[in-house]
Amino acid sequence: MATMVTSTRAATKKDTALKGGSKFPGPNGKGPGGNGHKHRDDDRHHLSPSAYRVMMWVLLAAIVMMFAALSSAYIVLSGGDGWKPIRMPRMFFLSTGILLASSAAIEIAKRRLNGRRWNGYVRWLGLTLLLGLGFIATQLLGWRELKAQGVYLAANPHSAFFYLFTGVHGAHLLGGVLALFFLLWRSRSPRIPNDAAVGASAGVVSLYWHAMDGLWAWLFVLLLVWS
Repeated sequence: MATMVTSTRAATKKDTALKGGSKFPGPNGKGPGGNGHKHRDDDRHHLSPSAYRVMMWVLLAAIVMMFAALSSAYIVLSGGDGWKPIRMPRMFFLSTGILLASSAAIEIAKRRLNGRRWNGYVRWLGLTLLLGLGFIATQLLGWRELKAQGVYLAANPHSAFFYLFTGVHGAHLLGGVLALFFLLWRSRSPRIPNDAAVGASAGVVSLYWHAMDGLWAWLFVLLLVWS
């Protein structure tokens, strides 16, 4: 009789544990008492779209401050000893128009995305990428024009600034080109991301691209006026 009572009590405790009486989670945060808390904890590690925008603004502020310091040095040194005038390469006029067109293209792409017109978004994003590559190509051709004029990096302070401005800006724009490649890769993957994730990524990249566009417009005027 004592053995039967002991067995009954053990079976009752086991049934209680299987019904969720235990307070400890099972594997992967699930099971009795777990309720999938691990998945909710993992979600906390993903940054919100606003956090990405703040990070982008901080990055852009650092870039603008760097070019502002270089621009100030350029203006102060212009016209000094050893400063020789440089004729603006014709290709730089073309590259300016290309970059302005790319800024309009990425804005249209973002509006197509906001209107849930997925195919239009992909097409205009692809056009932005092509225009960005075209800008880099025309910048390199502009360097060839400078060399044809006899303008080299270490020739004088003016030529050094010319190559420095265009080279550093081109490197930053190349980062934007890589970001466009990433957006296109995401848009063509078999598993289409949710609208919030795509919209946040496109918004951050378009912000960066517009900033590079405005920055080049300033550099172009600076090099053209203080020649």
